[in-house]
Amino acid sequence: MSKAAELAALIGSQTALSNRNLIINGAMQVHQRGGTTTMNDGQSYSLDRFQGFASAGGTYTITQDSDTPSGEGFTNSLKVAVTSADSSLASGDYYVIDQRIEGNVLAQAAFGTSGAKAVTLSFFVRSSVTGSHGGSLSNSAANRSYPYTYTVSSANTWEYKTITIPGDTAGTWLTTTGIGARLYWGLGAGSTASGPAGAWAAAEYRTAASTVAPISTGSATWYITGVQLEVGEQATPFEHRSFADEMIRCQRYYQEVASGSTYFAGNGLGTTNIIVGIPLATSMRATPSIKQNGYTFHRSGNVNSSGANPSVSNFKYDIGRNAVGVRISGWASNNTDEVAYNVTPATEVLAFEAEF
Repeated sequence: MSKAAELAALIGSQTALSNRNLIINGAMQVHQRGGTTTMNDGQSYSLDRFQGFASAGGTYTITQDSDTPSGEGFTNSLKVAVTSADSSLASGDYYVIDQRIEGNVLAQAAFGTSGAKAVTLSFFVRSSVTGSHGGSLSNSAANRSYPYTYTVSSANTWEYKTITIPGDTAGTWLTTTGIGARLYWGLGAGSTASGPAGAWAAAEYRTAASTVAPISTGSATWYITGVQLEVGEQATPFEHRSFADEMIRCQRYYQEVASGSTYFAGNGLGTTNIIVGIPLATSMRATPSIKQNGYTFHRSGNVNSSGANPSVSNFKYDIGRNAVGVRISGWASNNTDEVAYNVTPATEVLAFEAEF
C-alpha cells in the first residue's frame, strides 16, 4: 500500500486512528504458552487469543513462526501445518482457527440493532493451497453467521486480503464480558458446517461453502499475520502495537505468574495450609481457573520433609482486582498457625486462565 493510499484510507476511515483494531495479538507477537499445539478432535489455545479446533480425525499443528510479509513491520506469524490429512470430510466436520472477541469490545459495532455498522477484516495470508478459502463471523448464540471468502492466488506467497461484512441488525450479540463474536478462518468443513458466502444466515457456519480445505492435503501449510477487524467499510493500515501493550491485553485472558524461582509471602492456617496472595499483571476478564501443571510448593525452612505434595486447593478472586488469594494445602503437619512463610512453586508454570 503506497503512502498516499495509506493516508487516504486513514482519512476515509470511520474509526479512530488508535485503538481501532478489535483483534488482540493480530501481529502474533505473544505466545505465553509456547511450543507446538497439536490439534486432533478437540480445541485448544495456542498463540495468545487464537485457538484451533478440529472436530474429526485429521491432525494439524499450530506454531509461532518468523516467516512474515516483507516490509510490513511484522516479526511473527501463526503457522498451521497439516500432519495427517482428512481427505473425506463428513457433513458436520470442521477445522478452523478462531479468535473470540469480547462483547464489550464488539459493542461499538451495534450488531443486533437497527444501527448496526459494517466491519472490515484485513490480514496477510500465505498458503501452499491455492484457490478460494473461507471463514465466518458469528455470534455467541451460534444462530447468526456471515461466511466470507478470500482467494489465495499464488502458492507459498504472502498476500493481503480485505473483507467488508455488513452490520447484522438481527440476532443477539452480547455487549458484556462474554463472547461478542467468533471470527473463524476455515481449514476445511463439511456441508452442514459451511454456508453461502456473502450473506447473513440464521445458523452458525464456520466457513463458506465450496472453498478449499487445507486439512485435506497432506503437509499443507497456512500462515496468517496482521489480522485487523475494525468498524467501518474501509480497511486501514494495520495498527501496530508494542509488545508490552499487546501482552497486557492478552493477560486479561491468560497469564503465567510463577516459575520455580518465584517467592510468595504466606500465612499459616492450621498445620497443613498456607494462604498466599499472588499478584496479577492486570485484572482478568472473569474469575479464572488455575493451571498448576503438576506443581508442588515448597515453603521456607521445610522442603516437604514429610513427603507431602502440597497444591492449590482453592482460591478467591474478585473481578477488577489485581491479585488472587490462594490456599495451598497438603503440607506435612508441621506448619504453625498464624506464622508467616515464604512459599515457592517447585517446577513448571503456575497460570490463571479466563478464556471463553
